[in-house]
Order: sequence, then C-alpha cells, then structure tokens
Amino acid sequence: MDHHIAQEVCLPRTGEGGRKERSTKEKNKLCPDATKSSPLVRFFFLLGHGLITGAADDDPSAIATYSIAGAQLGIALLWTSLITWPLMAAVQMMCARIGFVTGKGLAGIFRERYPKSLVVLLSSALLLANIATIGADLSAMADVAEMVSAINSHYFIILFGIGTAVATIHFRYHEIVDILKWLTVALLAYVISAIVLRPDWIAILRATFIPGWPHGREAWATLVAVLGTTISPYIFFWQASHEVELRQGTERLRRVWTRAEMRREMGTRALTIGGGTFFSNLVMYFVILTAALSLHLHGVTDIETSAQAAGALGPLAGKFAQTLFALGIIGAGLLAIPTLTCSAAYALAETFDWNHGLNQRFAVARPFYFVIILSTLIGIILDFADVNPVKALFWAALFNGLLAPFLLVGILMIAGDRMIMNDHGSSRLCRSVVGLTASLMVGAAIGFVF
Repeated sequence: MDHHIAQEVCLPRTGEGGRKERSTKEKNKLCPDATKSSPLVRFFFLLGHGLITGAADDDPSAIATYSIAGAQLGIALLWTSLITWPLMAAVQMMCARIGFVTGKGLAGIFRERYPKSLVVLLSSALLLANIATIGADLSAMADVAEMVSAINSHYFIILFGIGTAVATIHFRYHEIVDILKWLTVALLAYVISAIVLRPDWIAILRATFIPGWPHGREAWATLVAVLGTTISPYIFFWQASHEVELRQGTERLRRVWTRAEMRREMGTRALTIGGGTFFSNLVMYFVILTAALSLHLHGVTDIETSAQAAGALGPLAGKFAQTLFALGIIGAGLLAIPTLTCSAAYALAETFDWNHGLNQRFAVARPFYFVIILSTLIGIILDFADVNPVKALFWAALFNGLLAPFLLVGILMIAGDRMIMNDHGSSRLCRSVVGLTASLMVGAAIGFVF
C-alpha cells in the first residue's frame, strides 16, 4: 500500500477550530531532512511508515482475493507473491521519486504531459474502482465484526464509514495509525496456522519457485485480480502525493537536490519501501497458503462471505487465531479506506486544479474533501444493496488489474523524462522492472480476455 500512510505528520491543519501550526523545528523533527538528520534517524522514521503501508496494502480486498486464489486454485499461485515483491517495490519507488523530485502528485504531472480528457478519464476510473473497493471493504469489515460481536453488520458499516471519513478530515492520520497498526499484526495468524499444519514444504517450495501456467478463464481472472490488488492503481497516486505531503511545511519542498543527496534520500526510501512491500507479500503468501491448505483441500472453493474466509482459521489454530484474523481485517480496512478516499481526491483535485492536501483547511479545499465524503457515502450506500462483498472485492481487484498497465505506461514515460525529473529520473534498472510489471499485467489481462 513507501504504502504513504503518515501523510499528515509534517503539517497539521490550522484554522477554524484547528491546531496551532508546528514550529519549523518540530516539523523537521517529524520530517527528517536528508542533509540534517543521520541516516539511522531517517531510516527508522520511514521504516515505520513502510511497514504500516505494507500492512495497509493487505486490505480486506486483498485478503479476500488471496483467499479466493487459494481456495479455488490451491497452491498454484504461490509464485505470484515472490515475483510481485520486486515489481511492487519498483513501482512504489518510481512513484515516490516522481513526487519527491517534482513536488506534485501523479495526476498533476499527467495533466501537464497528456490531454486533459485522458487524465479526466483515468481519474474517474480510479474514483469508480476506489468506491467499489471502499464499499466492499466496509462490508467485509462489518461482516467479520458481526462474527466477533454478534451485532448486526449494518451498524458497523455506518460506524466504520462515517468514522473513517471524520477521522480523515479532522484528525492527523498518523495518530490513528499509531494505534491501528498493531491490529495488522493479527494477519500473521495465517503464518502461524500454516506452520502448525505441517504441510508438504517440498511441494510448496516447488509451487513457489516454479510458476504454474493458469488454465481456464477463471484461473486467468484470478491471476489478474491478484496482480491488481497487489499492484493497485490507488497506490501509485497515494505514494507520489504522500511524498509531497511529507515535504510540505519545510524548506525541503523548495530546495534543489544534488545528485549525492538524491542518492542518499532514495537509498533510504528503497530500504523502507522494500521492507514494507516484503511484509505485505509475506502476508499475501501465507493467506493464499492457508486458504489452499484449509478450504481448497476440503473442497470449499466458493467463498461467499469474509466471515467464511476468517473462519478458515477456526479449525486450524483455534478461536483465538480466528478472532485475531477478523480484527486484522478490521484494522487493515481502517488503514486502507482513508488511503482509497484520499488517493481519488488527490487525483481529481490535481486533474481539475483544485486546492488540495490534508494540510489544507476544509473551507480552503472543499472539493477535495467533498470527494472524500462522497466516495465514503456511496460506499456505505452500496453495502445496503444485495451485493456479495467478497465477489465485489474480487471484481474491484480485477478492474484494478486492467487499469494498472495503462497508468504504468504513463508513469514510465514521466520517470524517463529528464526535463520533468530535473535530471533525477529513475534508473534504467527501475524502469526495466516497472516496464516488466506493465508487460506482465497486460499479458495476464490478455489471457483473461481471450
């Protein structure tokens, strides 16, 4: 989901009923400068955000999609967690570099480089995909909350939806993350359950390191969905905008970076993004494996609810692990939903040149915050329709898998433009990996269609 979660740590909002703005000393403490802080300080500052981001990427949409992959195809897609790690890290690094160097989000750069009609289309597509994911995530969270508490899920849908919207607008997101990030540790219950089962590790390692070719339209659709939920379009926009937010409020946004400073700063980003994406893919691996070892082996290939996916832990590791995993879904959803709403808001605001940013007062950036509110409300409304939440999550991931390659091509062109990147463009290796990512996603989409 560097997944970008602490976007407000640098500059809290001020104004009507707001807090006093931090001093420059406080801001620089919260946003370590590459030239004024030790490498160790910068590394651990960003590592925490990288790990939180990795957990947020395993949102309810991702957990449901990985569970479907394991239930339907067994261990056949375990290899995807291995190859998507460097791909995911390279994409996030490229987006982080674009935001860091230009001081603008992706949609803002797209608007300068491509026809506005195309940017409007891409931003609108992102908004629709995010709304579908928000609604499905809320439903999945409410579903497992009902399983744990026996309270009707409709109450939780409203609570989670309104709660995340209010928190995103009125509170510093990093303060919420400091509490909720510990819930994501519950996702490691899948790691524990897989080890307790003592499976055939030789067969599992073979499936991990020797890719299996998908057979049939359903298998191709699952592969596209797995890629789409792992390398999600909203992450592209969020990552770049997060870098801009981190630099705002200090002299970092206005200064010119030397090559040595850029290498140092991006080197730290590479370590933290690599750590966060590794954690994300580790969870992905064991979610697929646990679903394969429990549901698939027992002939359960059609997952109907998120509670059923969480319930897979019950017979394997006991009620406690099952409850932990359910809480993990809730925690990951609370981390992911603000990311989804804000990424769409950033994209539309940059497309139409609105005032935007979580450091802006509500009165100054009304359209930006309106997108956050509207996308959350529509997501809540969708949950009261007769839509299967896990299926909705799966199809949202599939749509993301089809949209992502087009965005990656545009990102590649920007990252290689020396004028836009001020001679701080991505390396050839990074561009090659992102190009490979786009090619693989296009190939999977073609396999699904034909």
